[in-house]
Amino acid sequence: MANTASAAKRHRQSLKRKLRNTYVKAEFRAAIKAAREATASGDAAKAKEAVRAATRLIDRAASKGVLHAKAASRLVGRMGHNLAKKPAAAAK
Repeated sequence: MANTASAAKRHRQSLKRKLRNTYVKAEFRAAIKAAREATASGDAAKAKEAVRAATRLIDRAASKGVLHAKAASRLVGRMGHNLAKKPAAAAK
C-alpha cells in the first residue's frame, strides 16, 4: 500500500501503463502469428500484406517503448527473411 500521495499516483499510473502495454503486446503478437501462418500457407499476396500489417504494429510498439527498438528490428527482419524465402520455395 502506498504511504504517500505521490506513491499512490505512481501506482495508478503504472496500472494504466500496464493495461495499455498488455493490449499493444497482444495486438502485435497476434499480427506476428497471422503473418507466420500466411507465410506458411504459400499465398504470396496474403503473406506480404500480413507481414506489412505486423511490421506496422511492431514499429508502433517500439515507438511507444513497449518493445525494445532492437527487438522490433529483429522481429521485422526475420519476418522479411521468411517472406522472401517461403513464397519462392512454394512457387517451385
